[in-house]
Amino acid sequence: MGAEAPLSMHALLDTISEMVTTHNGTTDAQRIFHGRGGLRPGCEHLALDFYPPVFVLTSFQPLTDDALATVQSALAERWQQLMPGVPLNWVYQCRTEGPAETRLMAGAVPEPHEVTECGARYRVHVLKGQNHGLFLDMAAGRQWVSTHVANRVDQRVLNLFAYTCAFSVVALRAGARHVLNVDMSHGAIGIGQQNHQLNGLTTGASFFPHDIFSTWGKITRASPYDLIIVDPPSYQKGSFVATKDYAKLMRRLPDLLMPGGYALLCLNAPELGADFLKNQMQEIAPSMRFVERIANPVVFADVSEDRSLKVLLFQASMVVS
Repeated sequence: MGAEAPLSMHALLDTISEMVTTHNGTTDAQRIFHGRGGLRPGCEHLALDFYPPVFVLTSFQPLTDDALATVQSALAERWQQLMPGVPLNWVYQCRTEGPAETRLMAGAVPEPHEVTECGARYRVHVLKGQNHGLFLDMAAGRQWVSTHVANRVDQRVLNLFAYTCAFSVVALRAGARHVLNVDMSHGAIGIGQQNHQLNGLTTGASFFPHDIFSTWGKITRASPYDLIIVDPPSYQKGSFVATKDYAKLMRRLPDLLMPGGYALLCLNAPELGADFLKNQMQEIAPSMRFVERIANPVVFADVSEDRSLKVLLFQASMVVS
């Protein structure tokens, strides 16, 4: 494995050599290296995540066998320093045009594979698909929801584009009265139900595996809500296109929220900045006041704040119109 690392990989290898983890291996799922932020020149195509006990290296360009061998050597060396005698598990995923290629490079992946974040447990799947079951860049958003709900009584929450329902888990763990989860993917909602069971949450959640735009009747009947979370894909043909569909969601917020209720709007489209959400809200639902942008986890730092994940908080008017 002795091939010299390409110059573009040095920042990744340096990060691997400085990795830390807890002594018993129960560290939370987290991003280790975020080349996608553009702050590591030459590494813009690389990301390294840790879904304990498995590392996942994602590249948006094909990597040579020599490059992969170099990463393997670096991971193996550091892992043995941190966890002597414990086998290294790691997965490589290449995302270029067409379906992603995913390879188990060393060790094994648990089945089922469960990880933790801030005391909550989630089921993940790192060997299939591009979405692994828990979006690590949304950790600060989940923490905000947990704190917000914990400081209020009897919160009713609407979780749109719920995916595997991580927001619902943190809201209920923080004391929410009820969360309605809506997502058109039956598979994702099914994993979301498992996530609730993993956390001992047997009541307080409802699950609608429906297209949001064709189920407004059910969503409206369960209103008003104290908090609405909107975390759509930035572009998913046939499902959601931010530039034309976000407006449809914004238009309904004032009628779905309690007076003074909050809406947490998320957008992960590099080509659309925070002003896209602010300006559209001002135009479509001017009674919704912009409150703040939730900072992303430090590891996800980006050369451009507008390119990175946007998590914006709005508040409905205290006065009923």
